[in-house]
Amino acid sequence: MTRYSLDPENATKSAKARGSHLRVHFKNTRETAHAIKKMHLRRAVRFLKNVSAHKECVPFRRYNGGVGRCAQAKNWKATQGRWPQKSAEFLLQLLKNAESNAEYKGLDTDHLVIEHIQVNKAPKMRRRTYRAHGRINPYMSSPCHIEVILAEREQAIARPTEEEPGKKKVS
Repeated sequence: MTRYSLDPENATKSAKARGSHLRVHFKNTRETAHAIKKMHLRRAVRFLKNVSAHKECVPFRRYNGGVGRCAQAKNWKATQGRWPQKSAEFLLQLLKNAESNAEYKGLDTDHLVIEHIQVNKAPKMRRRTYRAHGRINPYMSSPCHIEVILAEREQAIARPTEEEPGKKKVS
């Protein structure tokens, strides 16, 4: 049993999933995960599929050096965005795993929300490339660890509407 960085508020109403040493870029995955945090599960899955189809972009806020601008980032009040295919794929697989864990626990999958999602750096993997004059340079990859906690949200209580809001009491 591995330790998560956050314990869910109500363990019976939540489901978890995690992946370790995943060979997907840390920076792209961090930005993609940040975009789907606090989303409903159905919306997050639809968003990630739209990212793969280039219909919606992932806004790049922290790791945005050299990232080009795109018009789709305006929906997020940002200017820079990309469509990280592999990160979207890995996150979709992880959300599918967490959803099946929730289903196994008997939770209602229509009311699941991504309560917590975190991407951490994993140890770098080394390869080498051969350069001119007998030199060797490193080819490093930046894998990551991802953890997700889905929680079942209770139905929000509707605010009662006031009758005749225009009248004021005069004393």
